[in-house]
Amino acid sequence: MSEPSHSPAPQAEGPEQPHALRIEDWLTVIIMALLALITFANVLVRYFTDASFAWTEEISIFLMILLAMVAGSAAVARDQHIRIEFLTSRGTAARKQLLARMGSASVALLFALIAALSARVVWDDWRYEETSPGIGVPQWWYSMWLPICSLAITARAIGLFRRQGRLAQFEAVATDEQESA
Repeated sequence: MSEPSHSPAPQAEGPEQPHALRIEDWLTVIIMALLALITFANVLVRYFTDASFAWTEEISIFLMILLAMVAGSAAVARDQHIRIEFLTSRGTAARKQLLARMGSASVALLFALIAALSARVVWDDWRYEETSPGIGVPQWWYSMWLPICSLAITARAIGLFRRQGRLAQFEAVATDEQESA
């Protein structure tokens, strides 16, 4: 059961729900399952052999970061990202809508910037043949996911911005019809 949101954007259960959110949902399930399996395998090995797999910590950290980015993308698409309710839930409907759209635009801008800057990090990792400290695989195997996920969040924020604009137009038309009646 989901808590109701106080934002002016359509809810995930409504007709405007992005159908492609299944991608983020399935990726979240897969990443969580991998994390659980890796951790469980390491616990078993440690319990029975007094040793541990050296690679599990590095892979687990990578998967947790990837999980946060994928879940962040889903949260933005569902308009359930963190906001200061004290500011966004007060005032007129137009003010709330403006703040919601400004928030979406800010998220899109921020993650577009992160994508561009992290792409440079990936390039440097590849160019200088950086390897991971734990198991020695190329570092870009891990770092390439930051710009990819940042672009996904940017796309989701732009989609949310557009849906908020359509909602504002719909509410304006409905208000005009009520006033003329």
